Order: sequence, then structure tokens, then C-alpha cells
Amino acid sequence: MSNSNDTVNSQIQTDYIVLGMGCFWGAEKRMSEVPGVVDVESGYAGGDFKKVGYYDVLGQERALKMGKATERNHAEVIKVTFNPTLVSLQTILIKFWENHDPTQGDRQGNDIGSNYRSVIYYHDEAQKAVAIQTRDVYQQALTKAGYPKITTEIAELRNYNKAEDYHQDYLKKNPNGYCGLGGTGVAYPGSEQAAKPQHPRLNAADLNQERQLIVFEAEECEFCKLFKREVLDNWQSDVPVATTLNTNPPEGWELQKTLFATPTIVLFENGKEKSRFTGYNGDKPRFWKWLGFQLLTPEQQRIAFEQGTEYAFTGSHLDEKRPGTFVDPITGAALFRSDTKFDSGTGWPSFFNPVEGAITEHEDRSHGMLRIEVRSASSGIHLGHVFNDGPPPTYKRYCINGNVLKFVPDDEKK
Repeated sequence: MSNSNDTVNSQIQTDYIVLGMGCFWGAEKRMSEVPGVVDVESGYAGGDFKKVGYYDVLGQERALKMGKATERNHAEVIKVTFNPTLVSLQTILIKFWENHDPTQGDRQGNDIGSNYRSVIYYHDEAQKAVAIQTRDVYQQALTKAGYPKITTEIAELRNYNKAEDYHQDYLKKNPNGYCGLGGTGVAYPGSEQAAKPQHPRLNAADLNQERQLIVFEAEECEFCKLFKREVLDNWQSDVPVATTLNTNPPEGWELQKTLFATPTIVLFENGKEKSRFTGYNGDKPRFWKWLGFQLLTPEQQRIAFEQGTEYAFTGSHLDEKRPGTFVDPITGAALFRSDTKFDSGTGWPSFFNPVEGAITEHEDRSHGMLRIEVRSASSGIHLGHVFNDGPPPTYKRYCINGNVLKFVPDDEKK
């Protein structure tokens, strides 16, 4: 990733350092944003083989895991070329330490393997000294914050290979790539990050202990903003939701594993992570399906996601006549008003009109029949079918599975 034109690059004296921070896509993007960095190139380094490509590295990692190889694998790395008159190596390494978790060993977030290890590969003794000095300073900050020992490999550069062209500037070419979380959230002592106000943890006392969604966000994350616009701004679900820019859970609550991308939406039950959804990119049905599998019973899941049907006269709400609204059991969005409900005698809750914009209709040719399927517009779940034998004024019969409806009486509305 070039930050200036080739003519300017050829006229300045540059230096370089090779760093590994897990997947090189995010590492390339983060380090290219440092003022004074001239170019960032994705590559592979530190292994026993002279020449490798992406699939060679993946194959070697598989062989190592199966016990069929002993040679050291390459790490995914970035070659950071910088102008020493504009930025020091110390500053670059401070950004390196702050922008990933250097305590994870052979992994970074969900990327597991020695090819994702944290590394600093130097090319002279002066670089080695700065690497060790900054590591020792950052270790003190991490220890104070409760993190374990740094596992970063610091070694002389060997067997560097430039990565394939499709890996270069990957997140620039593929804007749907995830936003990085920016590491542990622990600032390097005296750095710009240390001078910034730290985002506080959420207070557990302000949250729902039994069941709570927390959205872990990052600053300047376009996908976090998209999730807010498309999901959070119209939140009606029964599950309370909170957002935070701090990568740690509330005090006393537990994450199953380190966060590695934003937005990450975590469902906590009794202070412990039950499930998480990582990397929203505008696919609302995928998000609601994930949440639905956490909230719905197996029978509800069968109806909602497998186009199932409950047996006649066995579902919920068949005799519900109170004034109120039938809503989506996942999103909480209104589907039908009780004043449009009628007794069809079929054994399923029936309505002659949905709430405007609440449902979508789809051709259904299953079971040798041609029918019109009805789905919730908000979550995409299967609700039932619509027929042309209903009462006036619409003459429609929306035949709905009661087990995928939730009823909210008017006198309980907030």
C-alpha cells in the first residue's frame, strides 16, 4: 500500500521492518495509516523454506498439525517501509504492539496456527535492540492490565517472500473485509493512545444479568455504523442491547475468547458468553437467524428456519382475543393487530390483514402444491401462508403458525 508516488519514494532514504500481527490483510491496513510509512507489502517470512506461496503456507500448517512435518512454517507478515526522518522505528513498533494482541502464541483472534504468530523480524542489531526494548516496556503495561507474557517472536529476517498480488491492498480492494479491533486496548506507556481518554467498561449493574446483548465496536468502523443504521436504530427485540468501544466485557463477566473484529455482537447469559456474531456487512437475515437460534425453542426454529408447520389446534394464540399486537419473536417488530384476527376454523391463528410492510410473500411449490408463503419482513423467518378465502374487506386469510408469534397486549406496551 503506497502512501506517496514513486518519484517521491525514489528520492528519500527509507528503512524497513518485517512484522507479523496475524492475518496480513488487517495488519497491512493498520500500519499503512501510520504517518511516515511509505509502503506496506504483504508477505511470508521466518520459515525454513526458501520459496513459498499462500497455499504452501496453508499446506505446511496442515502437515504440522497432522504430525507429518517438522520444518518451521512461515508467518503471514507485512514489510513496512518507512521514512526515518518522518517516523522512528520506535513509533512504528509502538503501533505494532498496540494494534494486535501479542500474548496469544500461534494465533490471532479466530485465526489459529503458527502462520498467524506475532513476530518482529529485524535486519540489524539496532532494530533488534529497539524491538526488545519496546517489548519489555509494553510487557509492563500488559502485566498491569492482567495480560500474560508476550509471545512475539523477535528474530533476524530470513526467507522473506512477497505475497501474491491478490493479497496486496486486500481491504482496499475488498471493502467488505472486517474492521480490526485495534489489539488489547492497552496503551503503550507515553504513546498517543495513552494520552487519549480511555473508553470505560460497561457497568454490569446497568445491564440485564439474565440475558444481555453487547455490541463491541471500534472507532471509524463503517460496518459498526451500518449495523447501527440497519439494526440498532430500530431495535424492538425483548433482548436488551448495549454498545461499547472498550474491548473488555463488564467487570465480572466472561468472554469465551478474544475479540478480533468489529462489530462483534455477544450474547451473555448470567454474565457468561453464550454465543457471538462477528463481522456484520449488511446481511440482516443472517444476524437475525443467529439471534433466533439463541432465543427460539427447537420447535420454533423448525418452523422459522425450515418452513415447518405446527399441527392444527396445537399452536399458541389460537384463542387470543385481547386487544394487542402479534409480533416477530426475534425482532419484536409488529406483524398483525388483534382486530384483524378471525376464527377460520382451520386450527391456526388467522388474520385478514398484516401490519403495513410487516411481511413478504414468496411462491412456494413444496409438497406438490402452489402456495404463497408468508415471511416476516424484519427477520425473514417463515410464518405460514396466505390464501384467497378470507373475510372482507381483503378476502385474504393469513394462516400463521402461532408458535412463531409473540402477543403483546395493548395494556403492556411501553
